[in-house]
Amino acid sequence: MNNYTKEDVIRIVREEDVEFIRLQFTDMFGSLKNIAITASQFETALDNKCMFDGSAIVGFVKIEESDMYLYPDYSTLEIFPWRPQQGKVARMICDVYRPNGEPFAGDSRYVLKRAIKKAEALGYTFKVGPECEFFLFDTDENTMPTVETQEKAGYFDVGPLDFGENARRDMVMTLEDMGFVIEASHHEIAPAQHEIDLRYDDALTVADNVMTFKLAVRTIAKRHGLHATFMPKPKQGVNGSGMHINMSLHDMNGKNIFEDASDSIGLSKEAYYFIGGLMKHIKGMAAVTNPIVNSYKRLVPGYEAPVYIAWSATNRSPLIRIPSVKEGCNTRIELRSPDLASNPYLTLAVCLSAGLDGISNKIMPPGSVNANIFEMSDNERKAMGIDSLPGTLQEAVDELERDEFICDVLGEHIAQRYIDAKRQEWFEYSTQISEWELDRYLYKY
Repeated sequence: MNNYTKEDVIRIVREEDVEFIRLQFTDMFGSLKNIAITASQFETALDNKCMFDGSAIVGFVKIEESDMYLYPDYSTLEIFPWRPQQGKVARMICDVYRPNGEPFAGDSRYVLKRAIKKAEALGYTFKVGPECEFFLFDTDENTMPTVETQEKAGYFDVGPLDFGENARRDMVMTLEDMGFVIEASHHEIAPAQHEIDLRYDDALTVADNVMTFKLAVRTIAKRHGLHATFMPKPKQGVNGSGMHINMSLHDMNGKNIFEDASDSIGLSKEAYYFIGGLMKHIKGMAAVTNPIVNSYKRLVPGYEAPVYIAWSATNRSPLIRIPSVKEGCNTRIELRSPDLASNPYLTLAVCLSAGLDGISNKIMPPGSVNANIFEMSDNERKAMGIDSLPGTLQEAVDELERDEFICDVLGEHIAQRYIDAKRQEWFEYSTQISEWELDRYLYKY
């Protein structure tokens, strides 16, 4: 994260010949919004005087209380490498405030900041590293997205099998130009599926980076004549795309509190409690971490997606994995269910809060499951007490509504609006007549 002052950002905008600045914020559904201003209005924006109509953003406010203000975060100033080098375009990520100077409770970035403050009050810093998966599909003659691809590449394949290799390389280079540290990138299991892993950082920086990552990836894909989609399951019969989140807590001296060399698998009691908190609240979190109807087409057996609520240090079939570590590497907890359709601010807020609830209440998880859960029968899983994630968005919303703790993390403003919107989304989906239904039933009945 840059440590810019107001004077720094003014100087950079002038010296770099920045002509347009995009003031960006994220709605509760994880959609990036922005207002573009010219450099002549930049200092006014830095004085927190840029106003917008909050009633026009779904889930924000009613028309009679619509005035909202954008407060730019100086540390987030970045120049877009893909825009013209004369009259450059930059962005700043903003917090949303009410006219009285109070943070807006419907701002998802504020929800994460609030969770981070609670962690800091307990002496913890939350560090995360996301693994971001997506598809690169062909576009049609009108440059509209399709789900078509001509490639046959699979896991870790390279060119010429990997048709998206050049696009992925450009994405990585562009992100690095913007100050990102990319730990790895590769072709994933399904044809046209890719993964780019972002470096560990503090939670707020990572949430900001995920939003920028999605914008950059889609922009560079389009330049290559491709469409990048973060839809969790765009094609039937192949693996879906997720966003595995690697998490650790550090004390104020930077020590990873999840580490304990005396434990058989190197985990501290706080790490076990953190796992316990995640497992306790994961059903209530699902509508946030997996927020759309299509999310639950990915979370089905047979495609390596986590379905069962269990943890392990030895295999990848459970929901939570403890990756093996070498000396100098961070002990971490990997949550494998989230996808990139989610709002990263809300997702990290509920992950952190659930884990802290586990630590505060010393919630010990059940024993690790070291066998392949995918190969177990229903009776075997039941005998071991292994539960499942919600199977549909409707089930997930019901679980969210029942989990008062997670609703409290989101805050009253977001929780009820989010639940109402997701119920409406499920209703609209449920009333559609699909091709599958017509193919199966029209000639029979």
